[in-house]
Amino acid sequence: MDKESASTVLATPLAHEILRSSPLAHLAYIGRDGYPRVIPTGYVWKGGKFVVCTPDNAPKVRSLGSNPRVALTIDTQTQPPRILLVRGTASMEFIDGVPDDYLEASHRYVPRKEWDGFDAQVRGLYPRMARISITPEWAKLLDFETTLPQAVEELLAQHK
Repeated sequence: MDKESASTVLATPLAHEILRSSPLAHLAYIGRDGYPRVIPTGYVWKGGKFVVCTPDNAPKVRSLGSNPRVALTIDTQTQPPRILLVRGTASMEFIDGVPDDYLEASHRYVPRKEWDGFDAQVRGLYPRMARISITPEWAKLLDFETTLPQAVEELLAQHK
């Protein structure tokens, strides 16, 4: 799959529904010890990229500096589940203070009445953060109605 095909998947109504309704993604990357890591993280979808912000001393920052290839899974808590799978490349920039993208991502799951206190707390805690932009290179949607995992599609094809 090329970036254009990934963009086509990410432009579908189902992808937009998942991106709008699910405030957390599961980010997978390779740790410095060579083992994979999967972590929940807030994100925003901006300009055709996923943006994740984290303290500049987070282990993923050092790891992504060595190997920028990542995967994201964003899913819903519905039945059937709606799942967006993405693979891509991360790039980083370091920002003094707290990036607006971090607050925007956090506001998706922090109750509105707590925003002022939350914002003040994180601004006092983080002197500098990494802003990680993930460029999608591959994407797949699973809705278990019109799209299925590849292994299930192959089994169904054998039974036709």
